[in-house]
Amino acid sequence: MEFKPTLFADAWVVKPNVFADERGFFLESYSAAAFAQIGLDKTVFVQDNHSLSRTKGVLRGLHFQRPPFSQTKILRVTRGAIYDVIVDLRPSSPTYRKWQGFELSTDNFLMLVVPQGFAHGFCTLVADTEVLYKVDCVYTPSHDGGVRWDDPTLCVDWPVKDPTLSSKDQQLPLLADMNSPF
Repeated sequence: MEFKPTLFADAWVVKPNVFADERGFFLESYSAAAFAQIGLDKTVFVQDNHSLSRTKGVLRGLHFQRPPFSQTKILRVTRGAIYDVIVDLRPSSPTYRKWQGFELSTDNFLMLVVPQGFAHGFCTLVADTEVLYKVDCVYTPSHDGGVRWDDPTLCVDWPVKDPTLSSKDQQLPLLADMNSPF
């Protein structure tokens, strides 16, 4: 595995070794030993999640969980393609309120490590996109939070102007209307 740094400390793009031939491919999507190289040697992943988005332009996010139930995530696309965005919400960070986007797809095999203290969301680039992600803390509704996808403070350059959103995501607050969650 190759770990490529991002704009943020502790966030990584992961390029697995893919062994492909006429039959298909094999890759190792997670290895505790490999992830220990970037400091995740004490991280225990406790839940795997799987989402399916039926149409292009589905936007999920920007979500986070508040302490003490903050989550580290490792994401990968098993079918389709997404534009994945992370936002640093750690007030003491030099990259506070900055964002970065990444294209993850079945074609490029890239994965993303999202550390605790970040909001996360993605937009599907094609129909029938499936995303798998590991988390190190179970979902806790009472600590669930989020920021509106089109927050003018962030100015995220999403690849869609009129996304398909859940009712929950339509009601997320702006950063200006909330206290820092971290």
